[in-house]
Amino acid sequence: MEKATEMKLLKLLANNSKLEVEELAVMLDLPEDAVRETVDRLEAAHIICGYHTLIDWDKVHDEDVTAMVELRVTPQGGEGYEQLAEKISNFPQVDTLYLMSGAYDFLVTVRGRTIKEVSLFVSGKLASIPEVQSTTTHFTLTKYKELGVCFKTQKSDGRMLVSP
Repeated sequence: MEKATEMKLLKLLANNSKLEVEELAVMLDLPEDAVRETVDRLEAAHIICGYHTLIDWDKVHDEDVTAMVELRVTPQGGEGYEQLAEKISNFPQVDTLYLMSGAYDFLVTVRGRTIKEVSLFVSGKLASIPEVQSTTTHFTLTKYKELGVCFKTQKSDGRMLVSP
């Protein structure tokens, strides 16, 4: 499969992971076997890393709390960032972890039931890691868009906005 068609396939799956191979083949005007082989190859290469459903958790548990935590760290040894990232990502409260450029080293998305629970996790677990110099915690107030999907509904018909 040519690179441009492969990119179209990836974009289709990124927008709707529920698409079946048969549907993808029709949309790409390709044989089903070629699409199936390409998907299998992309999964094996960890280019396709999983299939997820994006859920507006605020509608399910409106009391849940999400925080973005900036970490400034002093990595130790040759694989300092990698080892530290592995340690941080193993906490179940950690939803997302990025190594960043700029004023801080890691950006961590933390989820919890209450502000106190998240605060205790940051102060008791993250800040207590010896390599962590400082933390700055930002609690989210309203989520408007995540992974390309708008979460605020239109007033005209009440349907959720989905951006291309």
